[in-house]
Amino acid sequence: MNDILSKKIDSLPPLPKTIIDLEEFKKSSDKDLDKLLVIINQDPLIVATLLKVANSAMFGFNNKVETSSRALHLLGVNFTLSIAFGSAIKNAFDTELKAYGINADGFLRIANMSSNLLSTWLGRVDHELKEELLLPVFLLETGRFILSSVAADNGKAEEFYKEIKAKPFEISSIEKDYFNATSTQVTSSIFKYWNLSETLIATIGYADDIDNCPDQYKKNAQVLQVIKTICNVTNPLEDEFIEAGMEKAKAFGLDTRSLTKAIEKMQDRLLDE
Repeated sequence: MNDILSKKIDSLPPLPKTIIDLEEFKKSSDKDLDKLLVIINQDPLIVATLLKVANSAMFGFNNKVETSSRALHLLGVNFTLSIAFGSAIKNAFDTELKAYGINADGFLRIANMSSNLLSTWLGRVDHELKEELLLPVFLLETGRFILSSVAADNGKAEEFYKEIKAKPFEISSIEKDYFNATSTQVTSSIFKYWNLSETLIATIGYADDIDNCPDQYKKNAQVLQVIKTICNVTNPLEDEFIEAGMEKAKAFGLDTRSLTKAIEKMQDRLLDE
C-alpha cells in the first residue's frame, strides 16, 4: 500500500458512534432486538436505507415494509446489521465512486445484491457460514471509497474507470497498478484502523489473495471471491461474470447447484426492479 493510501486511512475520522454501538451489539451474547432497534432508530439515514433495501425487488415481500421493526423481523438480525453497518460506513465517507462509474447508492445496491446472492446460495446448504459472511460480503468493497477519492485527487478517476470498463476481469490488478493495493486490502486496513473484529478484517483482506490465505479463513475468502466475481461493479450478474464465478466455485469445491439456483432467483427478482 502506498503512502498516499496510508495517509488517507490514517486521516479518517474516528469510528462513528453508530458503528461502535452496532459492533458492541454484534459482540454481545444478548441479542435483544429492542436494543438493536434503539441503535438503528437513532440514525434516520440508516432507517431510510433499511426500508429502501427491504422494499427492493430483490426481496419480493408481498406488502410494503414501513417500519424498522418490521424490516428487522423480515430480514433477520445479521442481514439488518449488515445493512446498518453499510449505511453508517457509507455516510462516513464524503465522496462518490466516480472511478468505478457508480455513486454511493450504486455501491449499496451492489452490496445488497451481493448479500442477497450469498443468503440465497448458502441459506439451505450452510446456514452458519451464511450468517458469518453476511457482514463481510456487504462491506467487502468499502475500500473503493478511498481508492476513488485518491484517483479523483490525482485527476485519474476517468482514466481509471475507462480501464476497468475495458478490462472488468482485471479490476484487482488495475487497482494494484494504480494504488499498490486492491480495494479489499484497503477495506481490511480501514477496519483494522477502526479496530473492528479480527475475523472481519482477515476474511475481507484475503478475498483477493486466496493462495496466501490461512486455512481458517480460506473457505470464507473463497465464497467472497465468487460473489465478488459475479457481482462485478461494471455490470453485476452479467452472463460473463456469472460464468467466471461458477468456474471459481467449481475450482474451490463449493456447492454450484445451489449457486445456480440462487443466481436464477436473483435474475428473476431483478426483472421486477
